[in-house]
Amino acid sequence: MKRIISFLVGIVLMCSSIRVQADDVKLYAKAAVLMDAESGKVLYGKSEKKKMANASTTKILTCLYIIEHCNLEEEAEVSQNAASQPQVRLGVRKGEKYKVKDLLYGLMLESYNDCAVVLAEHAEGSTEKFAEKINQEAKKAGAKNTHFVTPNGLDASDDGGSHGTTAYDLAVIMKKCIRNEKFLEITRTGSYSFHDASGKRSFTCTNHNSLLSSMEGAISGKTGYTSKAGYCYVGAFEQGGIRMIAVVLASGWPPHKSYKWTDVKVLAAYGTEHYEYREIQPDTSAIAKIPVIGGTQSYVGLNAGKKKVKILMKKSEEVKIKCRLPKKVEAPVKQGDVIGEIFYMAGKQCVAKTKITAREDVERKDYWWYLGSAIEKYSL
Repeated sequence: MKRIISFLVGIVLMCSSIRVQADDVKLYAKAAVLMDAESGKVLYGKSEKKKMANASTTKILTCLYIIEHCNLEEEAEVSQNAASQPQVRLGVRKGEKYKVKDLLYGLMLESYNDCAVVLAEHAEGSTEKFAEKINQEAKKAGAKNTHFVTPNGLDASDDGGSHGTTAYDLAVIMKKCIRNEKFLEITRTGSYSFHDASGKRSFTCTNHNSLLSSMEGAISGKTGYTSKAGYCYVGAFEQGGIRMIAVVLASGWPPHKSYKWTDVKVLAAYGTEHYEYREIQPDTSAIAKIPVIGGTQSYVGLNAGKKKVKILMKKSEEVKIKCRLPKKVEAPVKQGDVIGEIFYMAGKQCVAKTKITAREDVERKDYWWYLGSAIEKYSL
């Protein structure tokens, strides 16, 4: 692989950008975010980086962790701790056994707190150990300001602080969740019936995410409420060809249970009204070749890419395209080596990038090259 010489230069291929401030969106929620589910770009934010209690929206990560780390056909046994969880609950009893899969439906459709504890203890032995694991998963996903103490979202604290997250972090977690087909299958189910392992007790769960039937393009979601967190919601939907994630935290307190639905619909309308996909194709004719030091030829040809790039942008924004390329490279260079990159900027945010690669091999001048050159020169 070639070595890039000392410093890089920025070449502006095309430049016209307009900085657009977020419109004044009126929400009941104290914190909210609207995120592009594909790129993670924030389309709208209100106190989106402020850590807050988030109630049962925690259960989306509990669900995903169980799906990814447990055998869903296994049976999980109920402990006294799980059986003593407060409402809302399935009503499991100590010593009973349930299929992991069935408990996940209770967790996500009815938001049963006891199901969350049975699952957490089955997966990791204790709720404390489970909290450590899901906090690690949150950070891996990019949720840096999240600290979960309970698997069900009930308010609690430990040495790491109080249970909570940010609207932004919760959207990042949901972005990962909706890429899991089993997660989508569970959270989209309208009604689900099951029984305990003995077959003596039967249950039916109903999905309480009303947006699945009342909102165009609704994909998945989870509600939450505690007296500290207020009404919360995290959900994904697709409208106008754009897949988005909406999070609202502290969206009212009783009796204003419907505020969260109103807030989500306002965010959805904002996204479809203000954003669109555009196909951008930069003029890369100026990026044809670059000097090579110590090579068997003076220049190496470059492939800067001719394909159009599809980018989600605000309708009032213009993209600014920049190129980062060294002044020269050192031989040897191999075909396909990455020489530089093209960045597609919307304001200060990079919304896409493509690689600039070497079109051909350029070998290093060595003893045999010099010998061959000398023989050729003096044989003429």
